Amino acid sequence: MPRPVIGIIGNHYLINDEYPTHAGGTMNSEAIAEVSGGLPMIIPSDPRFIDLDDLLEVCDGFLFTGGRPNVHPEEYGEDYTEAHGTMDRARDQLALALVRACVERGQPFFGVCRGFQEVNVAMGGSLYPEIRDLPGRMNHRMPPDGTMEEKFALRHEVTFGDNGPFHRLLGARTVMTNTLHGQGIKVPGPRVVIDGHAPDGTPEAIYIADAPGFTLSVQWHPEYRAADDPVSQPLFAAFGEAAREWAAGQRPVAVGDVA
Repeated sequence: MPRPVIGIIGNHYLINDEYPTHAGGTMNSEAIAEVSGGLPMIIPSDPRFIDLDDLLEVCDGFLFTGGRPNVHPEEYGEDYTEAHGTMDRARDQLALALVRACVERGQPFFGVCRGFQEVNVAMGGSLYPEIRDLPGRMNHRMPPDGTMEEKFALRHEVTFGDNGPFHRLLGARTVMTNTLHGQGIKVPGPRVVIDGHAPDGTPEAIYIADAPGFTLSVQWHPEYRAADDPVSQPLFAAFGEAAREWAAGQRPVAVGDVA
């Protein structure tokens, strides 16, 4: 059977500050190909080039990736400030609509960092513009200097709900993760279940209540060395299995039964 096609939501970049591109990190493709067992396909993050119905038919699952731009606060009813950082309104339009369509259809997706935040906003939630400015919160941003190993190093624990999907899938209630984000969930959407927290209370793992398919999303970056990481590997493997089931025409597994 052919590998399931996994659409990787790309980001807009300027090469040499002048040549516009849509691109996706190599580690995302590696995680999809090597751990999920899927065929990675980078999706231009601009609704001018994408018909949503066609995209849903072509792909068997979607990886909502991290990225420097943040979701525009207008998407959750707030005004823009400098603290909200850079924006990508084209990705907002495509990704938020795609999340909602996947939830409705039961089509599997996996949200990572910005993707995690997109899922919350798509489902009616809101975001803090800067977690480290909140009382009692740690700095969740990546170190500004250092090697890739230092930037993606494991930096804090995440504790999951007892017997929730993350606990069952990973076989542990507490794991160590990296952290490379500035924003975070302020108010969860009505169906967004927060199933994991950092020690400072920051939401780190979510899924969509009563969704018929795979909807797990995480605030950290599990794609880094996913094949060798004991937390990342089962997450991407389970996502790949859900995509294979979708490709085979099997009825989606409820998120509560993911493991």
